[in-house]
Amino acid sequence: MKTTHSAKPSTGTGPVETEVVQVVVADSSPIQSQLLTRALNSRRDLHVSAVALETSALQTFMQSNQADVVLIAGNHLADLSLLRWLRVSYPKTAPVLLAENDDRELVVSALRAGVKGIFLFTHTPFPMLCKCIHCVFRGEVWVNSQQMNYALEALSEVPTLRVVNTNGRSLLTPREEQVVALVADGLTNRGVAGELGLSEHTIKKYLLRIFDKIGISSRVELVLYAMSHGENRPAEWMPSHAPQRVV
Repeated sequence: MKTTHSAKPSTGTGPVETEVVQVVVADSSPIQSQLLTRALNSRRDLHVSAVALETSALQTFMQSNQADVVLIAGNHLADLSLLRWLRVSYPKTAPVLLAENDDRELVVSALRAGVKGIFLFTHTPFPMLCKCIHCVFRGEVWVNSQQMNYALEALSEVPTLRVVNTNGRSLLTPREEQVVALVADGLTNRGVAGELGLSEHTIKKYLLRIFDKIGISSRVELVLYAMSHGENRPAEWMPSHAPQRVV
């Protein structure tokens, strides 16, 4: 449900209706939350409420209130669980992360968790926060150039999945781990070859060695093994020295 209020026009005879954005501030600091809520509520185009930085508190609020934009004041990876819950439970609500700095891991993880905007609260003038709110409310994304570069770099990286035995020791080489990660993501041999810049024949040989090391005989078994024994870790790019074969 959209809320509007009438504003006095500069010209003309009738009132002008301005859409009011319903905003929720989720902050672990009561004082900061109160100050931010009061400042935002001074604007006629925003209606702001505040809750604690907890999934249960936001869930209770959302069950009986509308929220177009949620401002999450969190500068730690642990706070991102709230973003993931919000994306799944209320996909039409736009979350914005209020961060203190452009930490690469935090930025990439927040974007993956579904954030629509990352606002550096300690480095950016307050009026820009209001613009950020309206930006994500319109369905746009609010990130600066550095944050965008982080996202593009993350997209270009090849994931790795560390496959370990019951003692936690790695069974595969770094390249073999990349092959496992891409197969687990659903890529065909040709797709894996394209990602790694290798020939499809080379990927088949990698898979045969992986099957032999792990003691399996099919891609399905490999995916299931990776799901039960795999351990995610940051990507390690290993460029190929061999030209990619066109097939």
